[in-house]
Amino acid sequence: MIELRDINKTFRVAKRQAGFGNAVKALFSREIETVHALTDVSFTIRDGEAVGYIGPNGAGKSTTIKLMCGVLTPDSGSCVIDGRVPWRERTAHVQRIGVVFGQRSQLFWDVPVIDSFELIRDIYRVENAEYRRNLDELTALLDLSELLKTPARSLSLGQRMRCELAASLLHSPRILFLDEPTIGLDAVSKLAVRDFIKRLHTERGTTVLLTTHDMQDIEALTGRVLLIGKGRILLDGSLAALKEHAGADMSLEEMIAALYREYRI
Repeated sequence: MIELRDINKTFRVAKRQAGFGNAVKALFSREIETVHALTDVSFTIRDGEAVGYIGPNGAGKSTTIKLMCGVLTPDSGSCVIDGRVPWRERTAHVQRIGVVFGQRSQLFWDVPVIDSFELIRDIYRVENAEYRRNLDELTALLDLSELLKTPARSLSLGQRMRCELAASLLHSPRILFLDEPTIGLDAVSKLAVRDFIKRLHTERGTTVLLTTHDMQDIEALTGRVLLIGKGRILLDGSLAALKEHAGADMSLEEMIAALYREYRI
């Protein structure tokens, strides 16, 4: 189970005006702005649930994911995932989770994909039999047989994302965090990734938290939606409740746009 209670996170950002003179002044005196990335964020996700985490750019989605992975520490509040606090028990925590960031890679750029997989196996200390079983299954499901010997830098975006998904699942995680996993993919690659995530959730009972701007991903993969805006949770409910709230005659994209206007985000 994932449980967040009253999570707050701020960042201090240095700002200055353009120009050489202002750059020199900034060496001695900087304008610092405090950005409230998350404010009193609370939600619970049950084991085996698939949840869409949506909101505009800068709403706090990726910050929340990083907190739940243990990469960031909140200013206040609590986060407990499977009985562990992510940033205090990172080594044990990461054994239970898989993470895919659509705009960041965990594959080594200049070596074949299979070498990255082997290193990930060593990092997570995956038993050889489990590793071979997972690798064979993922290779078949994601059609990776022709990609494993190819350096990551030579892969297309769609091919790389399929490999990123496989890399995140080699250690059999119970929870999968997906931060825009289909960003920039063509229609065929999107369908392949989407079908795989759906099968993973259905057959293995993997808990999935998905952040995306693609409402078709949300509709195909999740039954519940969390809407975040300006660092606050604004709506938490099923897709059916969302349609009832926004108007059943709208498409999902129109509903989300209407909610953004309603909450002024």
